[in-house]
Amino acid sequence: MNVGEEAPDFEAESTLGKIKLSDFRGKKVILYFYPKSFTSGCTRELQRFAELYDEFKKLNAEVIGVSVDKIDTQKKFAEKYGAKFPIVADAQKTISKLYSVLNERGTSAQRVTFIIDENGKIVDILKNLKKAEEHADKSLEIIKKQNST
Repeated sequence: MNVGEEAPDFEAESTLGKIKLSDFRGKKVILYFYPKSFTSGCTRELQRFAELYDEFKKLNAEVIGVSVDKIDTQKKFAEKYGAKFPIVADAQKTISKLYSVLNERGTSAQRVTFIIDENGKIVDILKNLKKAEEHADKSLEIIKKQNST
């Protein structure tokens, strides 16, 4: 996936029921992939997105988290750490493959965040950040810049 490309649509089971990416047209979307629920980095990342969630909402942006964990795990993870946004269960790894974020062994998603505009185009891709929680802060920074132009 590259900046400027259309974000591939998907339908999946999430902590808030079935969702489709295309249902969020008209909003900006922060689609973040992470390796595994309940690990330290992934927990800090989810907590930071949860802390900033109201700010994203004010900017007409939705956050969607994705990992290859099963839906039961995702629900426990979201509930324990207060995620009000959908966390997608990609147990079949379909979405991770679609976005080319599976790790080399094909066992989990890499930590990659896609910033998608209201029309479904990828406007930025975040990866290789030093800290997992930086994905939330950088995403908010990018959305704020877009809103000010």
